[in-house]
Amino acid sequence: MKFMKLGSRPDTFFANESIRSISSEVSTDIKIQVQDSLYHLHKFPLLSKCGLLQTLCSKDSPNPPTTIYLSDIPGGADAFELCAKFCYSITITVSPLNFVPLRCAAEFLLMTNAVDRGNLAEKLESFFKSCILQRWKDTLLTLQSTRQFPPLCEDLKITSRCIDALAAIVLAHPSKQWWIKDLAELSIDHYWRIMLAVKSAGVLSGKIVGEAIKVYASRWLPNMGDSLHDVNLKHQLLLEKIVILLPIEKGSVSCSFLLKLLKAANILNASSASKLDLARRAGVQLEEANVNDLLIASFTDRDEILYDVDVVITIVEEFMLQGRSPPTSPLRKKTSGGERRRSRSAENVDFEGQDNGRRLSSASHSSMLRVAKLIDLYLLEIARDEKLLVEKVIALAKAVPDFARMDHDDLYRVIDTFLKAHPQLEKKERKKLCKIIDCKKLSMEACVHAAQNEMLPLRVVVQVLFFEQARAAMAGGHVTELPSNIKALLTKAAGFNEKGMTMNCTSLEAKDSEWSSASGPKCQMTKVATLKMKLEEDDNDMEEQVMVRDGLMRSTSSRFRALCPIPSRPKRILSKIWTMNRSVSERH
Repeated sequence: MKFMKLGSRPDTFFANESIRSISSEVSTDIKIQVQDSLYHLHKFPLLSKCGLLQTLCSKDSPNPPTTIYLSDIPGGADAFELCAKFCYSITITVSPLNFVPLRCAAEFLLMTNAVDRGNLAEKLESFFKSCILQRWKDTLLTLQSTRQFPPLCEDLKITSRCIDALAAIVLAHPSKQWWIKDLAELSIDHYWRIMLAVKSAGVLSGKIVGEAIKVYASRWLPNMGDSLHDVNLKHQLLLEKIVILLPIEKGSVSCSFLLKLLKAANILNASSASKLDLARRAGVQLEEANVNDLLIASFTDRDEILYDVDVVITIVEEFMLQGRSPPTSPLRKKTSGGERRRSRSAENVDFEGQDNGRRLSSASHSSMLRVAKLIDLYLLEIARDEKLLVEKVIALAKAVPDFARMDHDDLYRVIDTFLKAHPQLEKKERKKLCKIIDCKKLSMEACVHAAQNEMLPLRVVVQVLFFEQARAAMAGGHVTELPSNIKALLTKAAGFNEKGMTMNCTSLEAKDSEWSSASGPKCQMTKVATLKMKLEEDDNDMEEQVMVRDGLMRSTSSRFRALCPIPSRPKRILSKIWTMNRSVSERH
């Protein structure tokens, strides 16, 4: 740390209780009150250098004061005493620790060259330029001291010159990050101005700037857990300025950090612009996130804590905009023996979507798959919340394009979990919710569980059983004109034995561990019995029958319709499925 000594005489100031004076053969002739200290001094040395005291003690004044009050002098009694000692030529030491209050006090007392050549203000300016601004630590200390007297330091350009000096030092070493922790100790106003200067120069990479902002946010933002203590307007303004400082380059900060800021923005009630900016930035990098990152709390007027599904929808929509290209179906992935088997219809969708425009790049496609999986897992997590609205689940599920989901098993888990957490859900809402899944894209394990799920609408159960029976019939050889490789996939996905005659119930029971709550044997007879019970309960629901028939006919190819025409009444549906199952067994 640099310092400067001024004056040559020894210190002869002394104190007697609250009175401060100086040892001298000459009697004091001026009293100056500064805070709790009363100074008995001499006019001649003081007035020769202090323009303010000259004015206050002017002979032209009709009633010269017996005591001068300087209660508002910057730096208080300590700064005034240093100025007074300078007037007496007593040795004083100036350093970055006391430079700011002393410089402000000298300005307040008008100790400038206009009053006396080589005055205190001029000497302090020389020290500031030649020593303080040339050293990183000294400049930091001085800048932090300016917080005591912001307006005066701005007028004297102490603050701006410190900021410019610090920014210049940072830019002189663009590849080093030694300055990040030091700047993190500054107030947001000073930090904001330095980082703006650094960013505008365009020398530092977005990664370095992003790391600096992350360290600063961790230092000053309160812990955004469940507690809301010590949260105030200061934190809200700090967050909003941090958001503005974020680099525009993708990857300059992690998606996890952006979502943490977004959580903080909700808690601090930050501006809508800040929240939207964070949501859009997070959307660009959504494939990096995990489920916990997306669990963003939202607070109602009744202090209820809900999941902010709306902002997650905004994030997903922004992600989808990044690689805007006509949606196409991804190439099929070869499955190994240890992977979950996919249904025949799920494989079909892979082929059908290949004609829908240009194919996404492999990187975009991979990101799409990760995001689709992430959103399904997020939905599964929040589906347990009893306060969650069904409309929110549907909106978020539809925000992900269908081609990004290789199967709909995770969506089925979401529905199953949501229905268990909302047992009072109306029938119409259950139907709306179940429309987010495509029964053709359910795996055999999901079909087995769905066929026995009493919470599902009848239409869904019928569709599940129909597509499963269609797979069984094709695997049994009823549709011989299909290519052999597709038949092989169907046989593998359907889970039949080597002769293709009966379902391997033991295998299904072993693979259905994720839905262990289902009871009863997982085989065709149980499913048909469950269906019969459901059909008897809803025998008079004509609207349901029409929906079942129309939905199945629309989603079934002409080959399936020729194989399994859909009857017009529920009991005939049951009869047809039962006949198909029996004919396959008898033929073989």
